[in-house]
Amino acid sequence: MKNNLPNLALAILRIGTSAMLLTHGIPKIDKLLAETISFPDPLGIGAAFSLILALIAEVVAPIFIIIGYRTKIATLFPMILMTVALLMVHFNDPFGKKEKAVFYLLAFLVVFLAGPGKYSIDKR
Repeated sequence: MKNNLPNLALAILRIGTSAMLLTHGIPKIDKLLAETISFPDPLGIGAAFSLILALIAEVVAPIFIIIGYRTKIATLFPMILMTVALLMVHFNDPFGKKEKAVFYLLAFLVVFLAGPGKYSIDKR
């Protein structure tokens, strides 16, 4: 009998982490629909474009990761976002403030390196 626990663990990590990230992204949709967009612009590309990139990383990519479709590509978006959050937005903050960004970065890095596992569209 083949041990499926590593595949189950990858599915739990992939789906759980992405679902948690959605709770940060979905409320930002209202900001995009607001008359005046107020959002941090750490890269100097404009608040609206920064918000759109954040929504891709926090809403669109996690949906792809949850279903396990193009998972390795999709994990790049939240990893880049969390790197920017860690190094640019929260660089001078205490670790407690950076902790969520570090957690998401590490979790998505594991999914990127290990792949989505057996329980994904990518493996069908």
